[in-house]
Amino acid sequence: MSRIGVIGAGYVGLTTAACFSRLGHTVVCADVDEAKVSALGRGEVGAHEPGLAELVAEGLRSGRLRFVRGNAEALSEVDFVFLCVPTPTGPDGAADLTAVHAVLREARDAVSPGCVLVIKSTVPAGTTERVASLVGRSDVRVVSNPEFLREGHAVDDFLRPQRVVVGSEAEDAARRVVGLYAGTGAPALVTGSASAELVKYASNCFLAMKLSYVNSLAELCERVGADISDVTEGMRLDDRIGSAFLEPGPGWGGSCFPKDTRALLSTADEVNVDFPLLRATIGTNTHQAHRVVAMVRDAVGHLAGARLGLLGLTFKAGTDDLRDSPALAVAALLAEQGARLTGYDPCVDTDCGPVRVLDSPDAVARDADGLVVLTEWPEFAELDWPNLAAAMRRRVIVDTRNLLPLDKVTEAGFHLVSLGRAAA
Repeated sequence: MSRIGVIGAGYVGLTTAACFSRLGHTVVCADVDEAKVSALGRGEVGAHEPGLAELVAEGLRSGRLRFVRGNAEALSEVDFVFLCVPTPTGPDGAADLTAVHAVLREARDAVSPGCVLVIKSTVPAGTTERVASLVGRSDVRVVSNPEFLREGHAVDDFLRPQRVVVGSEAEDAARRVVGLYAGTGAPALVTGSASAELVKYASNCFLAMKLSYVNSLAELCERVGADISDVTEGMRLDDRIGSAFLEPGPGWGGSCFPKDTRALLSTADEVNVDFPLLRATIGTNTHQAHRVVAMVRDAVGHLAGARLGLLGLTFKAGTDDLRDSPALAVAALLAEQGARLTGYDPCVDTDCGPVRVLDSPDAVARDADGLVVLTEWPEFAELDWPNLAAAMRRRVIVDTRNLLPLDKVTEAGFHLVSLGRAAA
């Protein structure tokens, strides 16, 4: 088994460290946040990620996992260093590699001979090759190993991945990285570093395109009297299309899709490649939030002074992540037009911008002019509809996830508006 240093104890870094520990490697995970490091050392995991806290506790008990403040211990006397630092969107839309370069300046003189530097952060094509030049050491190899972790499924995605992608111009170093995942049994693709870097962007941007496509298709269904559920069911039966990412919604968001679509478009612009499909994908997503607001306004009759209860605030179910949440984008537009907003989410307990967060769906329904379902939490489909109807001022629901049971909701006296369907 190998000695691994992980730089960054955020979502990707923590999952990487804990899962490599489970696979039998010895891991030291470093972060600059002293409070976070102390909490993790006690086994306290703040992220809402099924199974992650248990893996951290197991690693600490076994002695295979340690957390340290500062990067020195994670850079020296290890066989591999995984860079899991943020690469946020810069002012021009490109990925901001400031954190990556900061670690590299420190790593250049600190890593041991023969160490492999592994870039797990999402970076533009060509970054790994440029990093190798910056490091400037013939005894240290640099490898790209993009992550494909879905929030809410990260542990399972790491330990039972659909694929492991490793890119480097030094195949021996790439093969060493593949060997770290031997316990997962996953198929591995070894390729050039630029190709590996593009795999991550290409995958996320393709999924974003599917979501934008189905949202436009839902709008078309509303205009021509079709049902989006039947249309997408017919599409799913074609195995060339597949069944995933064919559910309409209020838009896509989270920590990856908005950042990665802008970054890939920026890369295309830099090398003079016209990419209108990706540009339209982003534009369609921006339009979707405005479309949802228009649907709410039409259903309620007005927004100025309307009391609206929002069900769901995170960008998707199964996570506590509010980053680039389409629910919050819709909420901001509703508030701009004068709506008064309360909200409930199983994983959110503090106010979010214009949304006053309450402790139950019953509380957000009280005296409301309408409810808006914005996140696909399964428990929302099981609510007590007659009780909610009795508490509301007007019985109106806009379901942007097509989650709610039509028969039960309408039997309770609600006027239900869904995406891609006739109103009920």
